[in-house]
Amino acid sequence: MMKVFNKIYVSGVLFLASLPVFSQHDSKVEALLQKMTLEEKVGQMSQVTIDIFTDLKTYELKDSMLRKGILDYKIGSILNTWDNVAHSKEAWSILVRKLQMYTQKTRMKIPLVYGVDAIHGVTYTDKATLFPQEIAMAATFNRDLVHRGAEVCAYEARAGSLPWNFSPVLDLGIDARWPRFWETFGEDPYLASAMATEMTKGYQGNDPNNIDKYHIAACAKHFLGYSAPVSGKDRTPAIISENVLREYHLPAFRAAVNTGISSFMANSGLINGIPVHASHYLLTDLLKTELGFKGVIVTDWMDIENLYKRDRVATSSKDAVRMVVNAGIDMAMIPYNFEFCKNLIELVKEGAVPMSRIDDAVRRILKMKMELNLFDHPYDNTKEYPLFGSKDFEKASYNAAAEAITLLKNTHNVLPLSRDKKVLVCGPNANSMRTLNGGWSYSWQAEKTAKFTEQYNTILEAIQNKIGKQNVNYVPGVSYVEGGKYWEEKETGIADAVEKAQKVDYVVLCVGENTYTEKPGDLQDLSLSEFQIRLATELAATGKPVILVLNEGRPRIISKFENKMAATVLAYLPGNFGGDALADILFGDVNPSGKIPYTYPRYSHSLVNYWHKYSEEQVKAEGMYNYESDYSPLYEFGSGLSYTTFKYTDLKLSKNEISEDENQQVSVTVTNTGNVSGKESVLLYLSDLYASLAPDMKRLKGFDKINLQPGESKTVTFILSKKELSFVNIDNKTIAEPGEFEVKVGDLKARFLLK
Repeated sequence: MMKVFNKIYVSGVLFLASLPVFSQHDSKVEALLQKMTLEEKVGQMSQVTIDIFTDLKTYELKDSMLRKGILDYKIGSILNTWDNVAHSKEAWSILVRKLQMYTQKTRMKIPLVYGVDAIHGVTYTDKATLFPQEIAMAATFNRDLVHRGAEVCAYEARAGSLPWNFSPVLDLGIDARWPRFWETFGEDPYLASAMATEMTKGYQGNDPNNIDKYHIAACAKHFLGYSAPVSGKDRTPAIISENVLREYHLPAFRAAVNTGISSFMANSGLINGIPVHASHYLLTDLLKTELGFKGVIVTDWMDIENLYKRDRVATSSKDAVRMVVNAGIDMAMIPYNFEFCKNLIELVKEGAVPMSRIDDAVRRILKMKMELNLFDHPYDNTKEYPLFGSKDFEKASYNAAAEAITLLKNTHNVLPLSRDKKVLVCGPNANSMRTLNGGWSYSWQAEKTAKFTEQYNTILEAIQNKIGKQNVNYVPGVSYVEGGKYWEEKETGIADAVEKAQKVDYVVLCVGENTYTEKPGDLQDLSLSEFQIRLATELAATGKPVILVLNEGRPRIISKFENKMAATVLAYLPGNFGGDALADILFGDVNPSGKIPYTYPRYSHSLVNYWHKYSEEQVKAEGMYNYESDYSPLYEFGSGLSYTTFKYTDLKLSKNEISEDENQQVSVTVTNTGNVSGKESVLLYLSDLYASLAPDMKRLKGFDKINLQPGESKTVTFILSKKELSFVNIDNKTIAEPGEFEVKVGDLKARFLLK
């Protein structure tokens, strides 16, 4: 028997009363649990990397290590790729089948669950369909595209017998310095929550209790507050008040819980001096009890050991195990040895970890394996997945890239370009599949991408295909150092690029970042590199129109030259079909419709989110001590141009006054007033004009994407409930206070009163 929690709201705060209830898997789980020894239970809580079982010269599995890990220590999970490189779906299936056959030699015959980081497609599988990274998917403001991308990923993961995915990333992209910024859905909690729901459903299907052979278990990460370190560097301490945690960081994870997500991964960092892996309050009181999460909480890579060796809150490795298991961790990503097993068995026998905590963890793990039907089908048949890498899947990836790419500036309508013009393509990102995909692509830092992507088009190749090689000149000007750090660059013909610019009609300048992820992606300066700034500045001085293409995972500061660019296009990390999608946009075959899901800063020290407080955007005060706050981003959240124009009219509210139990209906009419068809993301913002805790200037509370032909109009309707009107106050209570609210859609505003 498992416990679930009945939701009870008192003054807007969610409490959960424990109620016993049986699910379809509970009786089987309990029967297994009662037969298991302590050693078998601890083994189920253990996850190790495949590298320890693999001969990295021959890629063969080592029988002695398999016997040790599976038969002796009875481990329940394996993760990662071997030798940090992608393999064929057939190789994956053979690997997982061999591993699962070993589990049949154990007394309990409990199958393994294999986990991978397939964050934008099955990133460690050759010929899988890679999609734009999450930050680009957010820019589509299209729920259907996000859902479809996750569906395709799930299908192709199953083709390699990979049933567990460490995705989606639900941290907020609120600090441009943070190296995992591009793995997020951007800075807005509402947008992230909506995409969390769609991605979870896409991965897991419609019934999280019965995940079929075309879907996989998802893992929301990294719970909680991981993306807000004070330094901006990965895995460094954060200082976050609880009401801020609940207001901004929690909603997307709550949405994942409400969608029935199978698992969570804990934040690797510290909040207010406490490692999240050791926080009983966050993992058990908040996530498991208050939110009612019934799935598995897994650690991140080596984060138990970090409590001892890095954070120094544990006095030994064994003490670290005690802390995390008692805090609520269910599975340990160890990942290289079996000391966790030895330590945890001793801790239980010593009474330092209660058996009830072990049973709770193993119960959750067994239930996830049953939900995946691993007991009956521990591995999948590759031949049953004929759509793997299909044209249909590739079209879905292309569509996502085409709707993500964001036109931020288009001076004198320089875009779209004519096909009969001469173009110079330059910049370090112009001829690189690696930079189009970003990190977690074919290898951890994506340094091996080129080996797997010859069939796809770089930006240069896509432009050549579009207008003919005879019309395209190419000089990199600046190049990334092969085999170097992501930030290492070299000058490769800036003078040559400037000379060739004189002989063309337009310059397409592709700048940004080389690939990175996690700690290796930490930076010291948010500004674009000196070489790239010099290249841009000197090209602009030629007087030729320069089309700036930003291929980057986080906003790098470009203010020294951006005002000299004729157009600015933000490509993000658009995936294998990003080059094709970009070329189609540049030459007018696709009308851009992306909107930026974060605030693009103008200066390195002006990192302010769009939902900032009024005090961060105040007019000059009168008196002896005149002062003001200058909110001056380069591009605001939600910015994005089109090759057509849209007019917003007839903003209507259903009522001028509502009670907290009533909904407010908001409608607006959008008309395509231009000459070409276009897609428009209609964004609804809400402002609580006065509140007991200083309110944000505005917050996104609704969005919808529509397609309009020239002259066509559509009415878009949103519903605002008490949930959208509420905020977390200083006492950490979620409340909707009476007062005046303002709705903003496009350039229109309307006010209503909450009684």
